[in-house]
Amino acid sequence: MPVMLSPPHAHGGDSIRMTMLTVILALLPATAISVYLFGWLAVLLIVTCMGTALLTEALCLKWMKRPLSTLLDNSAALTGLFLALTLPAAVPWWMAVLASVFAIVLGKQIYGGLGYNIFNPALSARIILLISFPLHMTTWIMPMSAVEPALNLYDFSLCLSFFLVGPDALKVGFDAISMASPLGYVKTEATLGVPVSEALNAYNYSYLNAFLGFEAGSIGETSALALLIGGIFLLARHTITWHIPFSYIATVLLLAGLFNALYPEQFTPPLFHLFAGGLILCAFFMATDPVSSPVTPLGQIVFGIGCGVLTWSIRSFGGYPEGAMFAVLLMNCAVPLIDHYFRPRVYGYKSGGRS
Repeated sequence: MPVMLSPPHAHGGDSIRMTMLTVILALLPATAISVYLFGWLAVLLIVTCMGTALLTEALCLKWMKRPLSTLLDNSAALTGLFLALTLPAAVPWWMAVLASVFAIVLGKQIYGGLGYNIFNPALSARIILLISFPLHMTTWIMPMSAVEPALNLYDFSLCLSFFLVGPDALKVGFDAISMASPLGYVKTEATLGVPVSEALNAYNYSYLNAFLGFEAGSIGETSALALLIGGIFLLARHTITWHIPFSYIATVLLLAGLFNALYPEQFTPPLFHLFAGGLILCAFFMATDPVSSPVTPLGQIVFGIGCGVLTWSIRSFGGYPEGAMFAVLLMNCAVPLIDHYFRPRVYGYKSGGRS
């Protein structure tokens, strides 16, 4: 006969506000690198996304007659920062505003607010933009680390004109100031039958540059080093656990290593998958969202493996060169099922519900 006991209650001492602030602090290295690489364009994009997210959250709270003090939990600011870091520097202001409104309204408040959303709000908005405006979302401005950057991104007036008006405000064409991302370039060459090694050599791809962040891409995804510093900070603070990031990254590396060993001219090597695109950002910051990820350690490992399989599959066989964000959103759909089958054993009961 089961004995009814008072459940053990433990509190780590952190509040929602402190947790969100910790994640924002963890993103500061990636944010700093984005400003170094993309200058005022990164600053304008980050300020616009965070400001719009806060304003949209305030309007939603007022419309629902909820206290505006909820804004102080930092969740809206974090969503805006997350969103900005996943966008290309060439995104115009109106697209940044639109995505921020999507993230708060369709990604969060429509479900009832923080704690009820089933998808990561920032990723949801990013995917909507990618599907709606594929040209803008796959056009990458040359970073200041390029040998001969076509734009001086440290010139505020020039960046403001570009952000507000677009390429028409400049004296150079869009093709002259943009370049392909490593993922996009290798994907395009692969469709033409070019072997992986030749594509990487033609791109002049450097693993060291990719690790430091000196490659084209979304403003917050380029530097693996900066993102790893932030991820280790979150692990050290116990804001996240190792289960999702480790299982996610390990699965991608395992699949990439296996197929690269078998077919080296058709599949890119593991380190390329690790450093290119948004794998590290998604593994440490997006997939670990406590609201839209499983609650048990075993369930989190299953979730991470699923994200890894989908990321590698989409990158290797899908139409889009990047697959990390699609993978996390798709696995968000499977979280209720994972939580159902990987529930922890209730105290006082054996496996299968027997007392």
